[in-house]
Amino acid sequence: MNLATSPILSIVTFLPLVGVLFIAFLPKEAAGNARYVALWTTIVTFVISLLIWMNFDPSTASFQFVEERAWLGPIKYKMGVDGISMLFVILTTFLMPLTILASWESIEDRVKEYMIAFLVLETMMIGVFCALDLVLFYLFFEAGLIPMFLIIGIWGGKRRVYASFKFFLYTLLGSVLMLLAMMAMYWHAGTTDITTLLTTKFPRDMQFWLWLAFFASFAVKMPMWPVHTWLPDAHVEAPTAGSVILAAILLKMGGYGFLRFSVPMFPLATFDLAPLVFALSVIAIIYTSLVALAQEDVKKLIAYSSVAHMGYVTMGIFTVTTQGVDGAIFQMLSHGIVSAALFLCVGIVYDRMHTREIAAYGGLVNRMPIYAFVFMVFTMANVGLPGTSGFVGEFLTLLGAFKVNTLVAAIATLGVILSAAYALWLYRNMIFGELEKPSLKGIKDMTPREIAIMAPLVVLTLFFGFYPAPVLDVTAMSVKKLVSNYEAAVRPAAAELAR
Repeated sequence: MNLATSPILSIVTFLPLVGVLFIAFLPKEAAGNARYVALWTTIVTFVISLLIWMNFDPSTASFQFVEERAWLGPIKYKMGVDGISMLFVILTTFLMPLTILASWESIEDRVKEYMIAFLVLETMMIGVFCALDLVLFYLFFEAGLIPMFLIIGIWGGKRRVYASFKFFLYTLLGSVLMLLAMMAMYWHAGTTDITTLLTTKFPRDMQFWLWLAFFASFAVKMPMWPVHTWLPDAHVEAPTAGSVILAAILLKMGGYGFLRFSVPMFPLATFDLAPLVFALSVIAIIYTSLVALAQEDVKKLIAYSSVAHMGYVTMGIFTVTTQGVDGAIFQMLSHGIVSAALFLCVGIVYDRMHTREIAAYGGLVNRMPIYAFVFMVFTMANVGLPGTSGFVGEFLTLLGAFKVNTLVAAIATLGVILSAAYALWLYRNMIFGELEKPSLKGIKDMTPREIAIMAPLVVLTLFFGFYPAPVLDVTAMSVKKLVSNYEAAVRPAAAELAR
């Protein structure tokens, strides 16, 4: 089969919906089988998605595996991936089987509906990274809100309804402005085709407003300071698997949006407004790291650390340098693995103790040595220790920032020290010390199922820390094209400013 002409992206995108149909028609007495259907559906989807990576040509910056069909008048059903989007598809399909396995024993109510929500969410997330039409992108981008809203609102904690509505309203409000911007782009360019819009030159004044409208949506999704407050609430209330997908994939849609729309389509506005993004990124890195230091809930601490790490991503993207953009993409992929693993680590002890209070733990290394090792690997990756994937992304984004604005880079570097402070404080309080609390005396180490979930994440975190080439080689040409197009567009504006 020739993958270049086959609808492989549509197959990978919509295959989870086949699993949904199977689960929907399961009789009530066989509802437990929904777990197996969901697991096998996500595994098969992942295996097929690997064919995309194996057949991907990294020597070109153009879109590959493109599918195009007539759909709604001028709006086409168009799918394709380039070096920037392809790896996010793989990250999504890789993490889904792990989240299903993580929910194996902890979810006992409405198992069928839970698995259906996750499979529908997988389709929407893959669709976001593959869509090459504005309307198609918007549909996938927004539709993903619904299953996540239900996952938090039905299977979440005590304040789940509040958290799910806050998540939904924040993200929807920003997206309404993005929809208006998309309509304006259609009226100006006469098309919703993303590949055509990437080469369309919008007037400078128009770029400014379009950029702000897209920024409203993507900044909330990242989330950037000060529109980040929905994230800690959503994380704390979401079930473990919900937190994993929220941190690992949904936050990355904001960064992907900046790379796909804001920077290449509105380069002049990006040039003018980059200082704003730098300011917000630096505040996010420092402020949320300090807030993380004050947390008593493990999930909240990791949630605030996610906001800080996304600050490095936005800073790297808007340097629009090869190192900065490369670093931002790598940081997103690395954070996808590391934050997913950290939330899974929290889930492991929460399933045993039913509390997320840091004070309720201590001395776990005495009873859970395997867990202590696994948690240590991901804590170090979260800090950005050399030899872990967390270091590569942070180092490259800081390098890109240093080329553009030394002050921004210097302040952002303080975030590395602060992240070490809160991450190591958390690790020391939970893992080390005497095992004094009676409730912890009988706690068991990781089960074979939990080890099977964490092992591939540990391997990838260390592998990409020592050998980042598989990621950087894939993104190289697309990043080079993005940066060179941006520089060509803003050079006259920069020369004018210099005068």
